[in-house]
Amino acid sequence: QVQLVESGGGLVQPGGSLTLSCAASGSIFSIYTMGWYRQAPGKQRELVATITSDSSTNYADSVKGRFTISRDNAKNMVYLQMNSLKPEDTAVYYCNARRYANAYWGQGTQVTVSS
Repeated sequence: QVQLVESGGGLVQPGGSLTLSCAASGSIFSIYTMGWYRQAPGKQRELVATITSDSSTNYADSVKGRFTISRDNAKNMVYLQMNSLKPEDTAVYYCNARRYANAYWGQGTQVTVSS
């Protein structure tokens, strides 16, 4: 079992930056592939970025070059640095931990990009 708690969401102007954090507990954090997903109103949840146990990363095309995912295994933390934010980045952002068929989700944190 893995428990995940996201933080760092909020309201930001277009072009601004935010860093999301996800604190994990309950299992051996370093063996999990960690990810950030988002869900905008009326849309399906979509992948934003993932980072494997050996820190290989993958990004959705829509965020490449603007977002950076990272992890600190010593602190059981995963981060999402978001730069050059756009209104279309507005969504609830969810942290995910995955290993084989097991997947765990946080409760989500709202990010709103608006002037």
